[in-house]
Amino acid sequence: MSVETGARDLVRRLLAGERRALARAMSLVEDGTRDGEAVLREIYLRTGGAHRVGITGPPGAGKSTLTERLALEARSRGVSVGILAVDPTSPFTGGALLGDRVRMAALAGDASVFIRSMATRGKLGGLAETSTELADLLDARGCGLVLLETVGVGQSELEVAQAADTTLVVLTPESGDGIQAMKAGLLEVGDVFVVNKADRPGADRLRRSLETTLSWRALPEGAWRPPVLAASAGRGEGIGEIVSAAAAHHDHLRGSGLGQAARHERWRGRVRSIVERRLARRLWDGGGAGHAWETLGPPGRVSPYDAADAVLARFGGPGGGAAELRTAG
Repeated sequence: MSVETGARDLVRRLLAGERRALARAMSLVEDGTRDGEAVLREIYLRTGGAHRVGITGPPGAGKSTLTERLALEARSRGVSVGILAVDPTSPFTGGALLGDRVRMAALAGDASVFIRSMATRGKLGGLAETSTELADLLDARGCGLVLLETVGVGQSELEVAQAADTTLVVLTPESGDGIQAMKAGLLEVGDVFVVNKADRPGADRLRRSLETTLSWRALPEGAWRPPVLAASAGRGEGIGEIVSAAAAHHDHLRGSGLGQAARHERWRGRVRSIVERRLARRLWDGGGAGHAWETLGPPGRVSPYDAADAVLARFGGPGGGAAELRTAG
């Protein structure tokens, strides 16, 4: 069976609602196989119907509990849900440390919920490299809401905003999370801010601080103004308001045209990423040019920049520096 034929059969089963077909397609995509790419080709034009919501914030903010509660609330509204929970990578297996089964037990057995734990595979950001592609699979399958939960927070975590339509920033009263958010730049990408564990001391102070800081931002007329909401995910309090705020942001994107513009920008970024990935595969996996650096001598005698120029020259592209290879000694 050819790659294309196998992909079409898998897609047919996936679109028919077969969970095993969806899981198989996700594995193929995560492994970076040609079959996985063929599946993505087949389903791409069926995407665009899901609301993709990224959930980020520092470790210990209660993101997993909040994700579970949001999914339960969406299901109570009749919306099918896909969850991509990005876990740290095991240093021994390269797989997700937590896995699917230990997460979100309250959602187990619901045929309209699909949960996938993903390993970061050493990537610095909290979103694994293929998360957008896996979100496409969930989108094509008919999930109305796709939740992307990241592993932590930091400068690299801001990539969640590039993969999601709406970004929820989850903070807690402890550990100066408000200041941390400002330093990390999350105030710039958050569409909805959630002060979780709102029953704890300092929650009201953090909420007021965030509201004040956000009010200082100069926004054009008609722009979305991120709300700051209080919640206690562990108690199930404030969840409906968060779901409604995320939906309101999605409506704003569609009504203003900003959502289409953002998706087009993401499309351009994905084209660039695919081209870079394929070029890297041709360069390093094909032997030949990609291994030219191995013949250039010991590292102490050749600068890595000159070695890179030599590799690119043999690959058929221009180097970034001098044409002649300089060696020490």
